[in-house]
Amino acid sequence: MPVSVSMLCTRLAIAFATLAIGGSALAQPVAAAAAPACSGLLHKSFKRLQDDAPQDLCQYAGRVLLVVNTASYCGFTSQYEGLEKLQADLKGKGLVVLGFPSNDFGKQEPGDSKQIADFCTNTYGVKFPMFEKSVVSGSGANPLYRELAQATGKAPQWNFHKYLIGRDGKVLASYASMVTPQDKKLMADIDRALSAN
Repeated sequence: MPVSVSMLCTRLAIAFATLAIGGSALAQPVAAAAAPACSGLLHKSFKRLQDDAPQDLCQYAGRVLLVVNTASYCGFTSQYEGLEKLQADLKGKGLVVLGFPSNDFGKQEPGDSKQIADFCTNTYGVKFPMFEKSVVSGSGANPLYRELAQATGKAPQWNFHKYLIGRDGKVLASYASMVTPQDKKLMADIDRALSAN
């Protein structure tokens, strides 16, 4: 018995519907990309400066990180402006600046969390992640800073010391306080880290 065109179309439609329902490879959703592995260095939690909410540093896995110990009343405090610009310019490429206020050097960060957060926001428009005030040098240093100093052999000697961490969570370099956020070598190192897979 001859098959009409409309009957053939109906049979094809039923066949395609059956294939889709039957779970063919074509009908399967594409698997989401796996989250980047979190290195041991980032397996830490710190309270956010603004509201004391615990923040797992693993949320930054797969990013290039510039970790900086900060202070509100230091000769280098104006670096906040450059750090915020760096974050704004390179965030889309995967850079995150992380600020850790500390009163270790010259007692130049005497305020509480609210005072520090207000100062950073109102004076320099800081939007990059900032964490509660902590110790960053000596035997009492917070766990992240202990590991950063161990990995580089260089503990902060003053405020606005910087550490660069690659996408794989490994420490790449350490920079003294006088190295500004727009320093040519620092910028080149950041660009190289952002380009790495």
